[in-house]
Amino acid sequence: MNPTGLILGLFMLFCIGFGFLWVIKLEYYLGAGIWKVVLLVGIVICLASLLMPDFTTSALLGIFGGSVVWGATELPGQAERVQRGLFPANPKRGGGK
Repeated sequence: MNPTGLILGLFMLFCIGFGFLWVIKLEYYLGAGIWKVVLLVGIVICLASLLMPDFTTSALLGIFGGSVVWGATELPGQAERVQRGLFPANPKRGGGK
């Protein structure tokens, strides 16, 4: 038996679920303007996956990096959802409704 596919699938599921949480929290505390920095971090993680010595580590890093890149593109959308009142705005930043 080879559990690699199952492990990668579960890790991807975890990354997607965790991505929802960190995008909401990051927008709340830092704002959506940080999306370019997050995008750069995700790209660096994806590039680092190319340098990993074995398949599993490379795949795990690539999945995580791809999730970070996707989350970066979701930050502006999260700011819009906050403005529409679907998520609470951070009163210390003066955003939202």
